[in-house]
Amino acid sequence: MSTHGPMPRSAWVFPALALLLYALATGVGFDFTPSIGGMIFAAVLLAVLFGTVFAAVHHAEVVAERVGEPYGTLLLTLAVTIIEVALIATIMLGEKPQPALARDTVFAVVMIVCNGLVGLCIFIGGLRYREQDFQVSGSNLYLSVLFVLATITLIMPNYTLTAPGPIYSAAQLGFVSIVTLILYAVFLYTQTIRHRDYFINRDEGKVADEARLSNRMLALSIVLLLISLLAVVLLAKKFSATVDAVTAMVGAPPAFAGVVVALLILLPESVAAVGAARRNDLQKSINLALGSSLATIGLTVPAVAVVAYTLDKQLVLGLNAPGMVLLVLTFVVSMLTFGTGRTNILFGLVHMLVFAVFLFMVFVP
Repeated sequence: MSTHGPMPRSAWVFPALALLLYALATGVGFDFTPSIGGMIFAAVLLAVLFGTVFAAVHHAEVVAERVGEPYGTLLLTLAVTIIEVALIATIMLGEKPQPALARDTVFAVVMIVCNGLVGLCIFIGGLRYREQDFQVSGSNLYLSVLFVLATITLIMPNYTLTAPGPIYSAAQLGFVSIVTLILYAVFLYTQTIRHRDYFINRDEGKVADEARLSNRMLALSIVLLLISLLAVVLLAKKFSATVDAVTAMVGAPPAFAGVVVALLILLPESVAAVGAARRNDLQKSINLALGSSLATIGLTVPAVAVVAYTLDKQLVLGLNAPGMVLLVLTFVVSMLTFGTGRTNILFGLVHMLVFAVFLFMVFVP
């Protein structure tokens, strides 16, 4: 969706459909059942939910562009985080509690972004332009923060002694949540104010700004953003029950729910990232991709931790041994890929194959 020009019809149609679907499903008490009607309901729910997430991200981008940095980036990040926390918390607290869902979702986001999305963008760009350039200084900042956040949230819980198993004690979880928030806040300040030039193309900066958004359109986007977020939160319960039922019906492992939530959250930014790579703007692709994974860990994990602590629910964060191997492999491959400032199709293919291994191991652990 473009943030310029007339508002696309889907930007208001899907939020309206989401509210209507919730009202109808709640009014008649309809939930997913393993039948033809249930499958139709699940397909409609997923399509409407995806469309509403797209609409929410579009309106957040519109408002973000108007208010400027750093508030624009923060607004967009908060909008996506609200959606993600609503989905994770609702599924975690459903009829079949899933204390490891936050871990599975965060891990899936890192694998999808750092391998699937990054690999696809690099591969597409390499096919069209042979090689593409980006700012090494900016990518190094992304990776340094991402590696630290992923390690302390997904690996370290397996080796602490205060609480048994792959979990943090209440004190440890609180400390780690504060650390992740501080680190993400400093990164956001660095990206949007202190060293903003690290994250833009060297050829950018002197292009004339397009027409500013009118106050009327800005107000409309703010209202539709709030409606879209409300619609996603309301549909989260229906989505949770549908995911639980489908997972049980097809015999999928519990980690499947985390992959579905991650794909739902990442799809709008993924479309934009691939489009930027096709336009020979790999720097923007990297910003969109790695920025999404940082926001997921830096904001979603503390938010889910607060929910789990408030409701006295266990939060499993530590990965199993194969997951840790894939995470470390992703770290190493990412350092090699982003270490030179130039990419080609082989780098992209390597990342996509690591992502394929991740997906295969989800269903065949």
